[in-house]
Amino acid sequence: MAALVIGNGAYRDCGVLKNPVNDADDMATKLRSYGFHVVSSADATRIDMDRRLREFKDLLATNDVGLFFFAGHGMQIDGTNYLLATDTDTSSELDAKHSSLSLDKVIDTMAKSQASMKIMILDACRNNLWERAWHRDASTRGLASVYAPKGTIIGFATSPGEVAEDGTGRNGTYTAALLQHIDTPDCSIETMFKRVRNTVAAETRGKQTSWEHTSLSGEFYFNMSLGRVIREYKETSLADGLFVIDTSKKSHRIIQGLKSHNWYTQNDALGMLDAASASKMADDSLFVVGRNIYQAACGGANAAIPFATNFLTETSGYPPEKRKALLDGMLFEIFFNPKGELREAIKDGYFDELFELQRYAETKESFRFISDALQAARGDFYALPGKNREVAVTVATKKMKDGYRVEAVFVDGADVLRAKDEEWDVPEAERFYERKDLDALVRQLSAEMVVPGRSLKVTFTPIAAANAELRFPTGWTVRKA
Repeated sequence: MAALVIGNGAYRDCGVLKNPVNDADDMATKLRSYGFHVVSSADATRIDMDRRLREFKDLLATNDVGLFFFAGHGMQIDGTNYLLATDTDTSSELDAKHSSLSLDKVIDTMAKSQASMKIMILDACRNNLWERAWHRDASTRGLASVYAPKGTIIGFATSPGEVAEDGTGRNGTYTAALLQHIDTPDCSIETMFKRVRNTVAAETRGKQTSWEHTSLSGEFYFNMSLGRVIREYKETSLADGLFVIDTSKKSHRIIQGLKSHNWYTQNDALGMLDAASASKMADDSLFVVGRNIYQAACGGANAAIPFATNFLTETSGYPPEKRKALLDGMLFEIFFNPKGELREAIKDGYFDELFELQRYAETKESFRFISDALQAARGDFYALPGKNREVAVTVATKKMKDGYRVEAVFVDGADVLRAKDEEWDVPEAERFYERKDLDALVRQLSAEMVVPGRSLKVTFTPIAAANAELRFPTGWTVRKA
């Protein structure tokens, strides 16, 4: 998902608006929390807006969802809408037209992209201070009605031809309402906009009516619960801390044994699981069995470890849907805690081993399942697990007498190495360093970046020998903040 967010308030010719930059900042933060790759700009000039639009266009080539948000001055000239840059020349309509960003250009950019879902939000209907100087009449106020290409929804702060004043608080009235309702779980975007309209009307005592134009054929949710995305398994399986054991069922007795944290009991419990018994078990139960097998394997239970290291052999003869349920559960356990919430750090004991299964056609649906679950949970990843995307990493080191000291870790041109907290954020001369070989460092990067080893492409500069000893700063990490 990709978004372009622009907030313009410091206008040169038409007065300062106090809310738009706050609106854009808050919207960008919110969208990032939902997994959007956000390109943002505050108090943008015409050149800045064109540059950001080109960046957005490039992102749309590889994203299914595109969102454009603008807060600031907008106007219509000859029936065409324009979004004003901070340096727009408002001497005349002609000058303004050629020094602003045409809304049609944004619409065309999105319409011609690969994105199947296109969202445009315009808090851009404020009063034009130059209206009288241009001798305009009421029919040209606000923004004109626009055509929404297929798969597009366009939200306006006001109805066509109406205007809205800048807000009195941190945010404009419209953006404040958006921020209020965007977090509502399992609320479709059309329903969200209806709630926004009610809030805006109430706040303005009916003086301002937000409006949408849509040609959506599908549904979009900003905040979709796991239970809505994952229909294969019950809430009590996704949050297996709520799972109730019924000892009359063999699958439940296996789960009970695996939860014992006693190796002998865990091994005996897994002795009851085979292709014949699995074929009679409910998918929900096998999902929870899979979660607990992975937990037991990470805890050292001998009978559980082969399921993580040699899954296809261990489940040979299982019906395909039963094998899938088991693997779904094991993958889910890596990322989610007993409450069905994302873990702060993944359970990485056999992370690499399980993700080696991405190579096989028999298991592809399980990796689709986990990528959908992680996307629904709004996880922030270098690359969404389950999509089999490579991540290139360059480790910058300094040659020392006794090895190489790690000084930076670059991903996409940015150094992602950071102190875990302020206790470790000290000058380089005061840092402690841990000794690691190359393999150990790559395993650490894989776990902290949540990128399987097979998809992590690590290079060192300067190039380190295979047997080189590295020094990694204690208390530092490449994990997402």
